[in-house]
Amino acid sequence: MYCTVCNSSVDSFNDPQLDKKFYQCPHCELIFLDKKFYVAPIAEKKQYDNHNNSFEDSGYVQMFENFLNFFWDDIKENTKTALDFGCGPGPVLYELIKRRNVKSDCYDKFYQTQKIYENKKYDLITSTEVFEHLDNPKEVLNFLTTLLNNNGVIALMTLFHTNKQSDFLKWWYRRDPTHITFFTPKCIEIMANECGLNVIKHDNKRIIILQKK
Repeated sequence: MYCTVCNSSVDSFNDPQLDKKFYQCPHCELIFLDKKFYVAPIAEKKQYDNHNNSFEDSGYVQMFENFLNFFWDDIKENTKTALDFGCGPGPVLYELIKRRNVKSDCYDKFYQTQKIYENKKYDLITSTEVFEHLDNPKEVLNFLTTLLNNNGVIALMTLFHTNKQSDFLKWWYRRDPTHITFFTPKCIEIMANECGLNVIKHDNKRIIILQKK
């Protein structure tokens, strides 16, 4: 088995609580679920339908405000257009970006299925709580890079693991059946470099900002 980010040989380990098999890359630190444990698309969408992601949830809204505030001062002068990729059923982040006077689009494979990004370029692309659901994250990141203007920015949010199997096997984040791929900042940096992106900064917890070279 090979890593989907760096193509290195990976080690396998079992999760006895979930009765699932995972792989861990010793080079780039990616952890990913064995494909035989993936849920079907219908079950995947049903899981997302259970989320109450709307402006009525003040904590959810504040999470996105904090996300934007982490990097906004660094990019606001050069950001006129944005795409929220994987916006979910209630495109809260998309609306918050619009409120910052940025012309915005949103896309989601289940909820906003029109490929509005076709034949467009953006100064900013956000993708929050998306990459842990992807079986080929480098392919998606490379695609998003093609949608960026020169010096454009991709802002990602996904919880980072510690690169210790003992921690991972106690981590609540792995329990979501739609979460199949798990990252560290190092992993995303390696992936970003191969896609023509530089890491601008990260919070070592869940946010990482990438800029087109």
